[in-house]
Amino acid sequence: MIKIGLLSDTHSYIDDKMLVFLEKVDEIWHAGDIGSYEVIERLNNVAKVRAVYGNIDNNIIRQEFNANEVFNLEDIPVYMTHIGGYPDRYAPRVKNKIIKERSKIFISGHSHILKVIYDKKLNCLHLNPGAAGKSGFHTVRTMIRFEIDNTNIQNLEIWEHKR
Repeated sequence: MIKIGLLSDTHSYIDDKMLVFLEKVDEIWHAGDIGSYEVIERLNNVAKVRAVYGNIDNNIIRQEFNANEVFNLEDIPVYMTHIGGYPDRYAPRVKNKIIKERSKIFISGHSHILKVIYDKKLNCLHLNPGAAGKSGFHTVRTMIRFEIDNTNIQNLEIWEHKR
């Protein structure tokens, strides 16, 4: 069993409250708009980080991370990108990639709106952790924590904090 912390849209902001929520995870996944490399450094002090770059990220972040990540964890194929849409409103390239990779988890950020939606048509769980940072229109900062145990995605928790 592996515990995952999922966040997005930090826009260079990270604080101790966020790190406390993430401190008992095995991996941290960042779905883009990291903002500054300091965010990655602080997250790396907590757990292994997987990330994609977002539309606001600079060349330093883009040199280290890709626009898309496709990987397997336990027995679950995962696809993560920053801008991708959500069930019935995926960008065409995203829907094709989910189908091709047979992804069971699709992760995106960008919208600053937390979404957890099971896509029955594609047999895929869509996760958007919302925005953990302070930049943007959102009034509540959010992240997600969950576990993967073989083929099971379980014990999903949502972190919320007013800006």
